[in-house]
Formats: sequence, structure tokens, C-alpha cells
Amino acid sequence: MKKNCDKLLLHLGNFFTIFMPNQKRCSPHTILATRQVWNIMLSHVCGKIGKRVENLTFDDLTREIIVDFLDETQRLKRWTPTTRNHRLARIRSFFRYAASVEPTLVIYLDALRGIPSQKDVNKSFVLEYMSKEAIAAFLRQPDTSKRLGIRDQFFLVLMYDSAARDCEMLGMCYGDLDPVRKVVCLLGKGSKPRLVSISDDTIQHFRRYAKLYHTIRDDSTPMFYTIRHGVKGPMSDDNVARFIGKYGESARKICAEVPEKVHPHKIRKSRAMNLYQSGMPLEMLAQFLGHEDPSTTWVYARADINMKRKAIERIGAVVSTNSTNVEEASWVDNDEMIRRLLGFA
Repeated sequence: MKKNCDKLLLHLGNFFTIFMPNQKRCSPHTILATRQVWNIMLSHVCGKIGKRVENLTFDDLTREIIVDFLDETQRLKRWTPTTRNHRLARIRSFFRYAASVEPTLVIYLDALRGIPSQKDVNKSFVLEYMSKEAIAAFLRQPDTSKRLGIRDQFFLVLMYDSAARDCEMLGMCYGDLDPVRKVVCLLGKGSKPRLVSISDDTIQHFRRYAKLYHTIRDDSTPMFYTIRHGVKGPMSDDNVARFIGKYGESARKICAEVPEKVHPHKIRKSRAMNLYQSGMPLEMLAQFLGHEDPSTTWVYARADINMKRKAIERIGAVVSTNSTNVEEASWVDNDEMIRRLLGFA
């Protein structure tokens, strides 16, 4: 049993320190997100079976207990089916690695393959975003008379201003923000960096935040961190989801336009839509968001109902059927022209 226990911990250690960063070349965001999922799951397993983490074995990570972890955590944290499927994929990725290193462990991977993914509503043509009024109410929610409120408000202001992904915010270091040039460097998907301009207002929030949380300048320190055992580490995405959800609920009480559920990606989408509505071309918006495929940004054009309505109204004002001097269309009673228009002539 001791040997089996050592193998689990050994494979987990190699998975995070050797395989993911060096062999698979995963981004720091992916490694961090996967590590956080495993930390939560192992804590859940230990609580269920009454074992210490250092005594866990592969036999303890059964299909039943992993499904129980997914079900219970989805209920408590209100995961969407997509989020649940992502968490399951990160768990499976380790078992695929372990089976490739030690083929006898494939039985544990086979057990997980039977866990089905949850179907979610196809929202590829539906874009949920917050209006400028809703965003303003949301950003005012943190209590800036308190130290934690100053941190939370700067996080939200910077996330909105830069339209950063959750993982880009959590992977950011102190030195990535340049208050002189008014830019922040975001490490996007595939470890691709991009510089994003930020406003003077965001710079002011940054200076106030830095005086409290970065009294000793160290460019390699995580911009947003928590301290465990005296060591500063990146803040978890669960912590971010918690305070964003809390502020969303309080903002909705004073602004009906705030949606029932606010999450990090909705803030990014809201910034993108607000920029598009203000006149930013889709090509520039794609670069701003770090979209490798510009067509991904077309969803903003498809989703803006008000802009479509105004365009239709402008066309309707030109082609009006209320005019008393409407000339008869040239194709009326002209079979030959109709045939050409339809491609038959």
C-alpha cells in the first residue's frame, strides 16, 4: 500500500513539474488551473474517506468519488455544464499521463472514460453582456474603505479596462503593468503575450493598490496573490468567482440591468461589446482581445440588436413606402429582367 501511495504522489509531482511545463509545453495558466482543480478534488476525497493526502492511493480515486466531487462542487459553486466538463478534462489529463508512463494504471483511466460530459445550451449565437450602466454599478460595489475592497475594485477595474481573461489576470505579475507607458502585458492562450492600453483611471487604482499590497517592489510577484505559509502565490480562480458573484448580487439590487449571474468572462465580453458599440472596428477588437482567429469576434456584430435596428431604420428611412411619388419598379411586368435577376437568362 505504501508503494502504491508513493506512485500516486510521484506521478502527480512529475505531471505538474516535468510533463506539463517541459514536455507538453503547457502555459502557466493551464498548469495553475489544473493544479487548483486537483487541490480541491484531493481535499474533497480526503474529507470523504478520512485519509490524509499523503496516504492517498490510485485505488482511492474511484469513478464514484470523482463523480461525487463533480456533483457536489458543481452544486455548491454553481458550475455550468461547460465548467464541469473543463474540470473533468483536467482530471482525466493526469490519468492519461500516468497510464502512458505506467501502462498498468490504464485501468483507472478506463474507469474515468465512463463519466459522461454534461450537455449545455448552445449559446454560440447568443452573447450575454452588461451595459455600461450595469458595469458602472458593478464596479462601485467593493467597499474601498477596507483594504480588501481596494484590492477587489482594482482587480475588477483592470479586468474590465483590459478585457482580460480570468487566467490572464491571475497569471499577471507586478512588473507586467507599466504605469508610465499605460500598458499591461497579458499572457494569453498558448503563452502569447500582448500589450493592452489602460486608462488613467485604472492607473490611479493601481497606485492605490500597490501602496497596500506591493510595498516592496518585486516584478516577479503575482499581481494578485494570497499568502500561504508565508509565501505569496497566485490568487485562485474560485476566489475570484466568489467575490465577483457577491458584487454582482449587490449591484443587481441597485441596478436592474445587472444580470442574475456575473462571472469573469462576462466582464470581458461586456468590455468588448462596449468598445464595439463605441465604434471600434472588429479587426481591431480581435487584436485587443487576443483572438487568434478574427472570425471569433464576429459574435459581437451578430449580437448587437440595437445597432442592427438602427441600421434597419436608416435603410427604411431611405426606402420608404409612404412616399406619394413612388415610381413603378423597372422589373414589374418585365419577365426578361426577372429571369436575368434569378440567373435563368
